[in-house]
This record gives sequence, C-alpha cells and structure tokens, in this order.
Amino acid sequence: MKPLFLITARGGSKGIPGKNIRPFLGKPLLYYAIDTARALAPDEDICLSTDADEIIRAAEAYGLSVPFKRPDQLATDQSGSYEVMRHAVDFYRQQHRPYDTLVLLQPTSPFRTAQHVRDAMALYSGELDMVVSVTESANNPYYNLFEERADGFLQRSKAGNFSRRQDCPAVYAYNGAVYVINLASLAEKPLSEFSKVRKYVMSPHDSVDLDTPLDWAFAEFLATHRSLTATP
Repeated sequence: MKPLFLITARGGSKGIPGKNIRPFLGKPLLYYAIDTARALAPDEDICLSTDADEIIRAAEAYGLSVPFKRPDQLATDQSGSYEVMRHAVDFYRQQHRPYDTLVLLQPTSPFRTAQHVRDAMALYSGELDMVVSVTESANNPYYNLFEERADGFLQRSKAGNFSRRQDCPAVYAYNGAVYVINLASLAEKPLSEFSKVRKYVMSPHDSVDLDTPLDWAFAEFLATHRSLTATP
C-alpha cells in the first residue's frame, strides 16, 4: 500500500468565507489536516491541492511545500472532487511517482485524528474501491424519513413495520473526514459509482463538518466542552 495523502482546500467558500485558513481555536483550520497527514506520512507524500495564493502561503509558512497551484477550471463551485483527485494523481504520475492508494483529508473535519485515519486504512484492501468514514444517522428511512408521493401525501422512504427507531436497520451518512481510495478504481469511475465500499464508523462529535457559521460555533463549543461528549 503506497498512499498519497491529499488535502483539498479551495479558496472560495461562500458558507464560511476564508474558512480553510480561518483560526479555529487559535490555529488555521488547514493546519489540523496537515498535522494529521504528517503523523502518518512524510511531507513528500502529502499533497495540498488549492487554487488560492493565501492558502499556499499559509501552508508554506507551516513548512509544507505545495507542488502546484490548482488550475482555474478545477476551482469553481461546479468543480467536482473527482477531477481534483485525478489531477493530483496525474501530476505525481508525470513526476514518475506513482501511488496505488489515495487518502483524502478535507480540512473541514477538525476532530478527525491520525488514529481515525489509521483505523480506516487498516480496513482497506486492494479488493475494495474505498473505505469511507461515516456516522450513524439519527434519521432513518424506515422510521422518520419520508418522501412525497405524486398525490402530494407523504410516505416512508423505505417500507418496513417498525414501531421504534432502535429496531430499524442502521443507516449511515458520509461525514467527509476520511476517504481511503483505490486508485485503480478511481481511474475507471467517480466515487459515486463505487460499489465495493466499506464503512469506518466515527462518533457524531468527531464527525462535525464545518460548512456554515453555525457548524463553526458548534465545533468551538464541542472543543471547549469535550467532557460533555465523553462516553460514560
């Protein structure tokens, strides 16, 4: 297993302007992802993909060399993560530095740790398309998720005869923290078409993803009140 650790940090953020370099508990948010990657790999196997000069400067101030600036066509609101990942992998292939696995670490998961990533990587094998971090969803299509029928009335998203949510099959939501990706699979299709995907479950508190100012405020609250999230 030869992994490339990829940190993706686009400059334009409408939900939280400048979030990737905005201080979170006194440290730019981006640095948490860099610290996690550095606990697992040397800098030469860590790639920051960004389109923003200020993010490049922040990374270089932290001692991480940035191998390229992301092309403008991969830096719009419509740019997909698939193209961004392929661009990074192709860059290293052209440098005669092939990898067989991609570990994607998005900066917006400040509570993801190196141990989380190690645990996810331990679940990976070459027969899989991907190992992805998830959190168990409190909302369940067998119980309290509904769809609107053509007649305008609601029906449960999935048929089932359950009177308690605890009795329903567990369902999971991607939390955006860790993706361990088979590059042979990525060369053939985007993540949305992967079929051999194994889950790595994280707690709801460690799964907080920063997308809105409310997310940010909640994450700061959690970080300063960790005793409230401890398991008895």
